[in-house]
Amino acid sequence: MTTTALSGTNDGLSSDLSGTGTREEGAATEILDLRARIDEIDAALIALWKERAAISQQVGATRVASGGTRLVLSREREILDRFRTELGADGTQLALLILRAGRGALGASSLV
Repeated sequence: MTTTALSGTNDGLSSDLSGTGTREEGAATEILDLRARIDEIDAALIALWKERAAISQQVGATRVASGGTRLVLSREREILDRFRTELGADGTQLALLILRAGRGALGASSLV
C-alpha cells in the first residue's frame, strides 16, 4: 500500500489513516496487514461453518432414516464440553450456535 493511499490526502478520508483509528503511518500499515489476515481467517471460518453444518445435517438425516433418534444428546454434550474447556463461557455460546446450525431449530414443528 502506498503512502498516498494510507495518508488519505487524495481520497477524502478523515484524519485517521484509511479508517484504522490511528494517525501514525507505521501503525496504520500494521493494522491493515492484520485486518487482511483477519479477513482470511473469517473466510476460512465461514467455509468451515458451512461444511460442518452440511455434514451434521447428513449425520442427522442418516440417523433418522435408519430409525434412530434425531439428536444424540451425549454427543452434543461432548461438543459443548470441548468448546467450554477450550474457550470458556464464550465457547459454550459458540458451540450452541454451531450445533443449531447443524441440526436446525428445535421448535415443536421440527420435532414432528
